[in-house]
Amino acid sequence: MTTTARPRNDGTPLEAVSLHEGWTLRHEGRALPAEVPGCVHTDLLAAGAIPDPFLSANETAVEWVGRRDWVYDTVLPARATAHERTDLVFDGLDTVAEITLGGEPVGRTANMHRGYRFDITGHLAERVPLSVRFACSYDAAEAVREHLGASPEAYGTDPRPFIRKMACAYGWDWGPSLPTAGIWKDVRLEHWSTARLARVRPLVTVDTATGTGRVEARIDVERTGAGAGLALIAELRVGGAHAAVEFEGGTAAVTAEVPDAALWWPRGYGEQPLYDCEVALRTADGAPLGTWARRVGFRDVVVDTGADEHGSGFTFVVNGERIFARGVNWIPDDVFPSRVTAARYRERLTQAARAGADTVRVWGGGIFERDEFYDVCDELGLMVWQDFLFACAPYPEEQPLRGEVEAEARENVARLMPHPSLVLWNGNNENLWGFRDWGWEGPLAGDSWGEGYYLGLLPRVVADTDPTRAYWAGSPWSGSWEHHPNDPAHGVVHSWDVWNTADYTDYLDDVPRFVAEFGWQAPPAYATLRRALPGEELAPGSPGMLHHQKAEDGDGKLERGLARHFDVPTDFDTWHYLTQVNQARAVATGVEHWRSHWPRCAGTIVWQLNDCWPVTSWAAVDGDARPKPLWHELRRLYADRLLTVQRRAAGPVVCAVNQSAGAWDAEVLLRRMSAAGEVLAEARVRITAGPRAVAECAVPQELLPAAGSGTEYLVADADGLRALHFPVRDREFAYPEPSYEVAVEHLGEGCAAVRVTARTLVRDLLLQADRLAPGAAADRGLLTLLPGESATILVTGWDAPDRAAAEAALFAVRGA
Repeated sequence: MTTTARPRNDGTPLEAVSLHEGWTLRHEGRALPAEVPGCVHTDLLAAGAIPDPFLSANETAVEWVGRRDWVYDTVLPARATAHERTDLVFDGLDTVAEITLGGEPVGRTANMHRGYRFDITGHLAERVPLSVRFACSYDAAEAVREHLGASPEAYGTDPRPFIRKMACAYGWDWGPSLPTAGIWKDVRLEHWSTARLARVRPLVTVDTATGTGRVEARIDVERTGAGAGLALIAELRVGGAHAAVEFEGGTAAVTAEVPDAALWWPRGYGEQPLYDCEVALRTADGAPLGTWARRVGFRDVVVDTGADEHGSGFTFVVNGERIFARGVNWIPDDVFPSRVTAARYRERLTQAARAGADTVRVWGGGIFERDEFYDVCDELGLMVWQDFLFACAPYPEEQPLRGEVEAEARENVARLMPHPSLVLWNGNNENLWGFRDWGWEGPLAGDSWGEGYYLGLLPRVVADTDPTRAYWAGSPWSGSWEHHPNDPAHGVVHSWDVWNTADYTDYLDDVPRFVAEFGWQAPPAYATLRRALPGEELAPGSPGMLHHQKAEDGDGKLERGLARHFDVPTDFDTWHYLTQVNQARAVATGVEHWRSHWPRCAGTIVWQLNDCWPVTSWAAVDGDARPKPLWHELRRLYADRLLTVQRRAAGPVVCAVNQSAGAWDAEVLLRRMSAAGEVLAEARVRITAGPRAVAECAVPQELLPAAGSGTEYLVADADGLRALHFPVRDREFAYPEPSYEVAVEHLGEGCAAVRVTARTLVRDLLLQADRLAPGAAADRGLLTLLPGESATILVTGWDAPDRAAAEAALFAVRGA
């Protein structure tokens, strides 16, 4: 227990007492030490009561944990206080819980995504037991289902629609089924008198013409009986500006203006200045009652969805600048989210920024992340697209769920709205699309399914609570039922038919206005697999590999995807390498094509940045935080300048995609090469792309490889960037057996330089550094070298550099 004798900066009053210590987890007569914040699974792990569910097939061995009730106990110490009111505050309980104090009920909860406050004034005269009893979430969801009479034909046996809990806790096509319980966020006592700041909503705007920033703080207070009707003063300070208001009711508004406010920009477009913003509540005679403090940033963000000759667009416009969003989708970084620390948020989001991303979409099957997540996005200039928490299912709109949905929405919109990185509220993930195409409409037979949330309740909550930001009803969504929800010509699309049924070259067949999900699977890094599957002989179909592949027919799709481009290998190491190559190639095909069509296409958000455990998935960073080759490829694809060869109706063109603030005037060296390494023809062409623009130049006829040739290819080089064009797929190309020389230089302190010099064409050379040492990392991903070219790969975390080991860790595409 920790006492804080000053106001906390989240608006709590003068005395806040942390209740993180002294908890016990009880179940069926057993008592274990409990960590708060935490959850049942992590407490059982710490006690050695269950095996690590991330290893081998242990997930199935701990399935029973999510099927039980659990109790957390502690004892509150006797505490005298001069304050009028004492509240027991839980920032997050997962999920359906009954709270008792001294055996008497205090309250009940049924929502993981909101906080709870209970008045326990007068209950601390002596030591008193506090218990939080968590019901099995399956049983709780079933009780709601029975209450609503939901048809099994429409909803199946899925508990997700009937409980306000992290949906992916019950498993997803990349995640385990490990629904847990626990006090997953902070818990404390708050002692206060007269009045407290119950909610502060800062509406932050900027007049880009004059440079004046404006903060209108809308304030809600809760009063004690003695404080009713007293005059209070709310004082706002931001950026050197100051304003105050006196009021007697439960609400107030106070506005301050900051002249010459420095603008907050997405990364790559400018700086990210943040201003301290504080609201202080005091009595009319000056007695302090509490403070609320955040950092805010001044920027103007709109989403342009206007009609044009191609349909209707979806473009972020920040401070008047139209932006091609270079994005990644974010899922909970751990299936046990209480384990995700502020440092881990920073590590993962820094990986997103280093990969070139400027946008992070927080996906609707997870959670509203903690404030530290958005703090880092503010600092790094990562625009946040925030889903409301609905994903891939019909959701009943009746009580008690409707009230919970509205309460969680209002709370989280108010909590997150200070963050300048937050640019969009999105109603749901795939549910409008699902209603149209996934066979829901018939079985629902007119029952509610969530449309009233996405097109009614949620936009109203945003308009009431945070009118400074745009709302979009869903992802995907065309903007209206007049068009198919996943219409490429309108709004936002998800492109999943390519992964599920086709080849990634099919990305080239259309130009969506904005692609919010697309991706390709690959296994995690080799060292991650070795840790997660101890003692297993690795093979694509080995028991552990199959258990850590959650997608329906995932391995079949991986194999069919490989077979379209390569002879499917029989050894694991080659299979592992080629599936990672295919993942990077697939995403590159989509991003290069869509970026080349800016401004018609205004963004790509790759599925997905991260994993919540070690698994074969679409992630660029695996469950042990190791970057896959895709992560390195994103650094190229999302760089300000991208050189690419694209097909057009009149023939191939070289595209200079320029997202920088200055013009790009480049001399492009074009070479038609033979597989044996001979230059068959070459030319230099000039291409100039203006700021934030795309320019293209037709490839001269004599530089084009013959159609269907398996022995010729095109190389385009400009300003250190390279684009390649092969007229046939890899399995049809006459690659020479890759030959190269390797030299290793020890640089000291676990660093080494691996220099590779190619004797032949070496396509997609990859150094898998984690094969050198589990903690080793390379600074480069896939490389293509022409005969005579060299590249140096910097390896860190490698204490014993050795050329033979480096050679064994190098892979390249081989001929048939």
